[in-house]
Amino acid sequence: MTQTLTVRSFDLPAITKFGIGFESVLDELVRINAQQASNYPPYNLIQLTEDTFSIEVAVAGFKEGEIDVLMEKNLLTVKGAKKDGQPENIEYLHRGISARSFERTFPLSQYIEVKGAIIRDGILTIDLERVVPEEDKPKSIAISYIK
Repeated sequence: MTQTLTVRSFDLPAITKFGIGFESVLDELVRINAQQASNYPPYNLIQLTEDTFSIEVAVAGFKEGEIDVLMEKNLLTVKGAKKDGQPENIEYLHRGISARSFERTFPLSQYIEVKGAIIRDGILTIDLERVVPEEDKPKSIAISYIK
């Protein structure tokens, strides 16, 4: 019989005493744990080829200038903030389309580059590509045989 262990909370001070230099890993665990509490906005991660990817984020209702895509180090951040307030002369009987601000982050691998972003039909698509420099690619070493 297989048992599943579920971790509900982290005692980070207790964990950090066992490793030096792992602060970034622990910070990433805290960030992921905090982000999992919210599933807004929904998103898709798509692998198109071995080295190209797309992130699709549902941003229906946001106008031009209300969405920001930022790349800092290896962290891609998508932010949305409504600039104009709700019109005062509208009374909603039901409000199912969210108009709240959001911030969603995506940690990216070392060689991932953002190639572009476009919004079509309420979906923000961010195109990514893995570009490994020649000096970091595996090299085949020729073997010389001496007779």
